[in-house]
Amino acid sequence: MSAPLSTPSTPIEFWFDFTSPYSYLAAEKIDALAARHGRTVDWHPFLLGVIFKETGAVPLVQLPLKGDYSRRDFSRSARYLDLPFKFPSKFPQATVSAARAFYWLSDAHPDRAHDFARSVFRAVFIEDKDLSDIAVLVGIANTLGLPGEELPQAIASPEIKERLKQETATAMEKGVFGAPYIFIDDEPFWGADRLPQIEHWLKTGGF
Repeated sequence: MSAPLSTPSTPIEFWFDFTSPYSYLAAEKIDALAARHGRTVDWHPFLLGVIFKETGAVPLVQLPLKGDYSRRDFSRSARYLDLPFKFPSKFPQATVSAARAFYWLSDAHPDRAHDFARSVFRAVFIEDKDLSDIAVLVGIANTLGLPGEELPQAIASPEIKERLKQETATAMEKGVFGAPYIFIDDEPFWGADRLPQIEHWLKTGGF
């Protein structure tokens, strides 16, 4: 049976965690990739640590043998995609505040939310900044012309806290077990290394 054809009007879902190197790589490419095929992208940060608790997984760099390989592959994958990359001195990082900030901005300033997310990734994987420092997030928002002074109070609101909890729960319900995780209609793709396959899927309408 052939795969169902993709539907151009349906946004691509991009699920990611701000402490995931592969999510950073995908974040730099996914919007342009989708646009080439008449698609938009819905971005969904979630808490990968919560998923790991459910699956019993741990960050790749903490695994024997795989850890050394993964560090090498992060850098090699970045070079392949022609992207700058520096493995952060603090890894993994707490991304709760960054994810909450994204959802606040996606409601208040939806046209800038993706720019904010990419800037957050660059702060971690190029500039070696610590996302647990709220001042880093405030600075990113201010640099983008967004009201950074409102960010600390906004991300402490019950509504935004609940939003992130629900998004993480939804990720789990959809079967997301790693990051990045990308859905084209109902077809799931895991990992930045799937970008060429995603491009082909969109080009052909499914295979």
